Amino acid sequence: MTKTKTKAMTRTRTSTSTKTAASTSTAARKAFLVAALAGALALGAAPAPALAGAEGPSGDARISTAFSLPGAKVYPEGIAADPRTRAVYVGSYADGTVYRARPGQAQAEVFLPAGTDGRHTANGLRVDAFGRLWVTDSTQGVAVYDTATRTLLARFEVAAGTSARFVNDLTITPDGTAYLTDSIRGVIYRVTPRQLAAGSGVLTEAYDLTPALRPRPAGTFSLNGITSDRAGRYLLAVDMTAGDLYRVDLRTGAVRRVALSGGDLKAADGLDLAPDGTLRVAHNVTNTLTRWQLGADGTRARLTRTVTDPSLQIPTTLARVPGRTLVVRSQFDKGGPMNPGTGTPTTFTVASVRGL
Repeated sequence: MTKTKTKAMTRTRTSTSTKTAASTSTAARKAFLVAALAGALALGAAPAPALAGAEGPSGDARISTAFSLPGAKVYPEGIAADPRTRAVYVGSYADGTVYRARPGQAQAEVFLPAGTDGRHTANGLRVDAFGRLWVTDSTQGVAVYDTATRTLLARFEVAAGTSARFVNDLTITPDGTAYLTDSIRGVIYRVTPRQLAAGSGVLTEAYDLTPALRPRPAGTFSLNGITSDRAGRYLLAVDMTAGDLYRVDLRTGAVRRVALSGGDLKAADGLDLAPDGTLRVAHNVTNTLTRWQLGADGTRARLTRTVTDPSLQIPTTLARVPGRTLVVRSQFDKGGPMNPGTGTPTTFTVASVRGL
């Protein structure tokens, strides 16, 4: 046998092994997500209490469609708005496609095709101050792209040998540092500007919230959505199963449970914090959006508004833009990761909500 043939066979065996491992990892990831979301459905079935005087299922909120997403099996999860260009990016949990909706477009376009740079999913999305798009892949870590050229600028992955992980959402603080939640491990990762400049590396475990989290049933998620205040003082991360909100002090590293009044954050997925301390939350399986008012130091939050409407179609996250809130309609319950055998999805869309 020639050396050429030997090398070719070696490459074939290696490729087959890699594909088998990737397939096994993807199957395990999907199985865990099905169990986790089913657990969220059971544990978070009751939405946060509606406010007195609300009229109809959504009160005086006005829900319409902002734009649609092409494809029959999109199952979107993440969203990010670029204030410079007013473009909106949406990620597909199903295959990692990232879509872009330009201002005035009725349908988004494919910005990054499925499987780009080996990504399997597109969970959390954020656009930073320099116009770079951050995209988390629950199975690996996070990738960073130039929105002008679509070029991959950097990639950071969970340390090798870490079997159970689900990199979910992220936020970017004023100094350019990114923080990411892991829904299985209960940790928050960090990527600093210096690490970003290096182009690649292992995700640094910045904060371990496990000691502070309430015990949860096997197969359910803990940390999910994450956001940060404009002054860069603290992070807020939600435990979607227990319905708790945690504050992480970025100066001292202290972790504390935020005192909630008027409701809880069960089934909470995406978070959006406005400069005035208004926190907007998407509760996925309850088809609910809530609005909270944070105290000045972020240690207390009071429920001020609840919107529950089946037209939200399992909202996974949201992004505030001038005059309205954009909400991702995941339809995870229609043949998606929540219950693959149930229902057929309609056209995938992003909702426009006014009055939240």
